[in-house]
Amino acid sequence: MKAREFDKKFDEGRDISQYIDMSRARRPEQEQKRVNVDFPLWMIQLLDKEARRLGVPRQSIIKLWIAERLEKAS
Repeated sequence: MKAREFDKKFDEGRDISQYIDMSRARRPEQEQKRVNVDFPLWMIQLLDKEARRLGVPRQSIIKLWIAERLEKAS
């Protein structure tokens, strides 16, 4: 399919998912990179307590709080 035809289908609101190879899809600036951070035990305990209260994993709390702080800083 030519790009013009693809764009037309998209603009018309038609389902184009069959024409997209999702195995090659990327989200710019959303790629994951693993980092290791050492926290004191008291922080881990408080993070776990808050994570249990919210019903989410510890990692989610850490990501959310860091994202909030970075947004404020920029």
